[in-house]
Amino acid sequence: MHSCTQPSPKDKSTKQILENQSQEEKLQTKTLTTYSTTTSTIATTATITTTNGQRGSIDSTAIASHQRHLDSRDSNGGPPGDTPYISTTATPNSNSSVTSPNDNDGSDDETDVIGILIGHFGKWQFLMTMLLSLFQVPNTFHISSSVYQAANKEFWCRRPLHLQHLLVDVWRNLSNSHDNCFQNQLDWSRITKDIIEQLQQHPQQPPPALKVLWEVNNTRIACTAWEYESNDNVGNSWTSQWDLVCDKEYLKNVAEMFFLLGVATGGIISGYLSDKFGRKTMLFISAVLQTIFGMYVHASLALYFAYSFEMYITLRALLGLVSVSVTYSGLILAIEYVDGKWRTIAGMYNLFPLPISYMLISGIAYLTQDYQRLQLCIGVPGIFLCFLWFVVPESPRWLLVKGRIDEVKRIVEAAATFNKRDLPANYETMLQPPTQEVSSQNFMCLFRSSYLRRITICFLCIWFTMNLAYYGFILNMSTFGGNVYLNSALAGLVEIPAIAIAMYIISKVGKKWLFSATLVCAGIACCCAAITEGQEDILWLKITFIMIGKFTISAGNTIMPVYTAELYPTAIRNVGVGACNVAAGLALILTPYLSLLNKIEDHLLMSLLTAWCLFGGFVVLFLPETMKRRTKARPAEEK
Repeated sequence: MHSCTQPSPKDKSTKQILENQSQEEKLQTKTLTTYSTTTSTIATTATITTTNGQRGSIDSTAIASHQRHLDSRDSNGGPPGDTPYISTTATPNSNSSVTSPNDNDGSDDETDVIGILIGHFGKWQFLMTMLLSLFQVPNTFHISSSVYQAANKEFWCRRPLHLQHLLVDVWRNLSNSHDNCFQNQLDWSRITKDIIEQLQQHPQQPPPALKVLWEVNNTRIACTAWEYESNDNVGNSWTSQWDLVCDKEYLKNVAEMFFLLGVATGGIISGYLSDKFGRKTMLFISAVLQTIFGMYVHASLALYFAYSFEMYITLRALLGLVSVSVTYSGLILAIEYVDGKWRTIAGMYNLFPLPISYMLISGIAYLTQDYQRLQLCIGVPGIFLCFLWFVVPESPRWLLVKGRIDEVKRIVEAAATFNKRDLPANYETMLQPPTQEVSSQNFMCLFRSSYLRRITICFLCIWFTMNLAYYGFILNMSTFGGNVYLNSALAGLVEIPAIAIAMYIISKVGKKWLFSATLVCAGIACCCAAITEGQEDILWLKITFIMIGKFTISAGNTIMPVYTAELYPTAIRNVGVGACNVAAGLALILTPYLSLLNKIEDHLLMSLLTAWCLFGGFVVLFLPETMKRRTKARPAEEK
């Protein structure tokens, strides 16, 4: 018989060490495999608006292209598979445990090595994302400033010096300039005091002597100079600065179009630049340029070319270009600080400063009532935000993709210390760049399958509709009637609960029907506002319907980017969102001209918004439900 010998304590210790090392190697392998899958999702979950941002998509191609394409969809729009999550336990020789995502708040979403080390969402992430959300304030100021700077003013043809004492109505009767653009060509020295006195006594009945002068020379000429109402709570605006009235009134829309053209252009290129040069670098370069251009616009008005409208709109275009870059880079950075389900939440609560900024600028505009002083006030906050360079770090996930491990280690250690999390003793070995693959996807891949064709066509229509309606509300507050300052403040106020409610509901239910409902309700509100158009006695009711429309369209604008990111497969998500940005940019360029519709017919503006909102709500019905709701039951023909 063979005797059974018990292993010695030394053999036990050796065996335990080998088992621990094996567990650590498995953890590292699983971490690196899953990280390459999740990085593209992190970078593309959040998208924007405007302008306030500020609201378009985030095109994070650097991270998206450096992934192993093990995500829940294939590039042809195939069905989602089981997402691999990281679930690890502490090794006996580690200083602390590396917790499972199920122990945190991000259990419903995939995680990566950065999330394991510093946590899905802690004090550090909360502080950094809140600081980044402050960059939305000057962006919103700049995009909504035209509501006050380009406000319409009452005007009339300029009176001769010796007739400045005449009342405006008397002057209009005397010069026959009731349209404020043309007047009779008269020799004003022949206007006697008797004619003026008779005209003042009977404004609607021109005296015979004046009729004689009109008959002698009945030529009508265009006015070359104008005077403006000074007590209208508008103050000095683009209109009074450059006489943008009569045949030059369209230039106000051109000025705003140039700004939004810059926004649209920046929305297309900012994602590429932030991927190439880094989120933090692009954020602060854009913030510095935004401050310079914003302050330079004010300073230039006091210099030689103060009256050069061409120079002004050029500066506005550059301001729009860098403003949207601030929005995109800051939003990407905020998303990449967090992990799990907090990516979506962080991207959405990054929008909260927008409505607050709308309310703030309405108060600032009311107090200044001068477009130059307003421009100075909204440019000042950018100076202080530039000092956040010394507080806000670069995205650790972007740095890891770029192989800058030493910088990643410093950020991870600082974040873990702030979050009071202990790092494993060998955590440096977990920080390995994912395998990089070059993506060759282009625009045509969005039409590769019936599934992709359907969602692409739908989203192009929806993004155009949403941006046209959202900014149609914001940038036309001065044309809706009532007090423009109060209307703008109320429009900002109703957006706060809209964002909060949308955040709560989409975390509980699917997005398809809710998204469709927001657009349909906005369309119904616009229809009701169109019905009440032109009835001054119920102006309050019209404004109420407009605020209901602003509430619902703001909720929809919060849902749209998240919905888009979820339905596009990972491999072509950046291409899809980039295409949606083009449609959004086209809507932005057209938005300033919506105000001209009311000059054609009073009901035309709100009727157009009604039609587009109802159309957008109908198109949403052709989209599938969000990814999580469709995982278990999806027709085989869509694979």
